[in-house]
Amino acid sequence: MVKKITIDGMTIGEGRFVLVAGPCVLESLELALEVACEVKKICDGLGLGYIFKSSFDKANRTSIYSFRGPGLEVGLRWLEEVKTKVGVPVLTDIHEPNQADMVSSVVDIIQIPAFLCRQTDLIMSAAKTGKPLNIKKAQFLSPYDMRFVLEKAKESGNDQVILCERGTTFGYKQLVVDFRSLSIMRSFGCPVMFDATHSVQMPGGQGASSGGKRQFVLPLSRAAVSVGIDALFMEVHPDPDNAKSDGPNMVALSNLRGLLEELIALDDLVKNKLGCVEIEEA
Repeated sequence: MVKKITIDGMTIGEGRFVLVAGPCVLESLELALEVACEVKKICDGLGLGYIFKSSFDKANRTSIYSFRGPGLEVGLRWLEEVKTKVGVPVLTDIHEPNQADMVSSVVDIIQIPAFLCRQTDLIMSAAKTGKPLNIKKAQFLSPYDMRFVLEKAKESGNDQVILCERGTTFGYKQLVVDFRSLSIMRSFGCPVMFDATHSVQMPGGQGASSGGKRQFVLPLSRAAVSVGIDALFMEVHPDPDNAKSDGPNMVALSNLRGLLEELIALDDLVKNKLGCVEIEEA
């Protein structure tokens, strides 16, 4: 039985997938509001739940000279404005245990980055806020290992956990997606999310920054939806080629509606006629 998580009237773990989307990093308040407004309009028209996502700090950029974001205090102010002005829940990631309480005062979901998903103190601090968590599976972990990550959150008093697949390291500068991981992690009783844009990332693929192949976002998303997912993560931007972080793998805002229409049609078929692929507890 999958734990259902309710956020602002939408349920993650039952029915249609919920979309988690926004620019990779907070570049400006104006951009955040623009993206949140447009994506909300699209999702409202398609009958899709929507959660805005963006990072106040990209602490794991390839180069020390890369843009990281506005920082914790300014970033949280911007996220709060998006939340109140657009009327959508918000998600952002934390990198240090001492960020958890401040971030939890604003956001609806705390995200644990893939590189940090084994950091016990970070997970415990986030879990103790009582906020739902989205924990990304590390590029170097098997889905079976996420059982122990989940256990850390539960032992800290929080069972509102989403586990997120975002690709696995396959040699240098390449990721592959093992779609078995969605069924395996869902067998732990958690909703699962598929990160469609980081799964097509090429870490360090442009030398001082990551590359990516956004043309594979749709086929990988179709595959994930066909298995059965509870949430879909996509980073979107009005002008990905000029974005300050992760541009090569982000979806252009102008292409989002058509992409979602295809995925909703498939999701409705799976959920209404076939059902999510269920396996015995892994």
